[in-house]
Amino acid sequence: MIEIERKYLVNSLDFKEQYFKKSEIAQGYISSNPERTVRIRIKAEKGFLTIKGKGNESGATRLEWEKEIPVDEAKELLKLCEKGIIKKTRYEIQSGKHIVEVDVFYGENEGLIIAEIELENENETIVKPNWLGEEVTNDERYYNAFLSKNPFKSW
Repeated sequence: MIEIERKYLVNSLDFKEQYFKKSEIAQGYISSNPERTVRIRIKAEKGFLTIKGKGNESGATRLEWEKEIPVDEAKELLKLCEKGIIKKTRYEIQSGKHIVEVDVFYGENEGLIIAEIELENENETIVKPNWLGEEVTNDERYYNAFLSKNPFKSW
């Protein structure tokens, strides 16, 4: 139930030559309050309800609870979400023992590409692909809940 991840900007499209899985994602927020976000997601025809707590000081660790729900229920719940549905394509790439999830955003967040790497602990060493750029783990502007209200195109 504890999520530990680091976020990075992506500085080239070279990752597209390395992915082993690709999924379309639509997600919205029933609550985008940073203290407790409640997210509805549809990913590859599966629905998910996710609750996340506030991140720690580094921004890398926080409580996360997720449950798969029927996709038809997720579609209905998306209609109840706050304004600003996020649409993106997720590419999964193996890098050492980790999976790097690269999100290419569309719509109001087009032009933004972010990579996330889940870790077992905050000090874990990662093999950084050459297309990973600046770390933005503790920059709330890159949180999806923030992007849903403050799209990248408006920065």
